[in-house]
Amino acid sequence: MSYRDEGPRSEVAAPVEPLCVKVNDATRMIGVGRTKLYELIASGEIEAIKLGKSTRIMTASLHELVMRQREPE
Repeated sequence: MSYRDEGPRSEVAAPVEPLCVKVNDATRMIGVGRTKLYELIASGEIEAIKLGKSTRIMTASLHELVMRQREPE
């Protein structure tokens, strides 16, 4: 006798990339310090949002920054 569930198998969902990350996570993602990250925010090169008192960094802007740096001048 089998007690195994014979219902439909659920597919494993692909991991979802977050829309925004904490400042410390963003610094690790692009390999810069907090001061440099805040300079990039101030210059408009990275988009940040406030959620209450917390600052969150848009992951899309981190990807765009890296891609801009890869382009030949």
